[in-house]
Amino acid sequence: MKKKKSKLKHLTYLLIALGMLVYALPSISFAGGFSWASLFGAVWAGFALLIIGSHLHILIGVDEAKQKALDEIRKEKLNQWQLKWPEEQKSHGGA
Repeated sequence: MKKKKSKLKHLTYLLIALGMLVYALPSISFAGGFSWASLFGAVWAGFALLIIGSHLHILIGVDEAKQKALDEIRKEKLNQWQLKWPEEQKSHGGA
């Protein structure tokens, strides 16, 4: 239930950021060359795209896939360590 609530929150923020970007892009003018207003608009649009990208990253679930892969690696390392443990005890016990 908590994951669905979290995903809904990220979806809401994604839609808000997309709406703000769609609303603001026609207002940003790059036709007059360099100006502080056009620079501000470009930086603002860049930050909006970063926010959109971060929410998409969370919604797609890249973190979940990475966490599963890390869990598998930890499990394999633990299995290797457990297999190594009796061999180390035999070598230290016989000395």
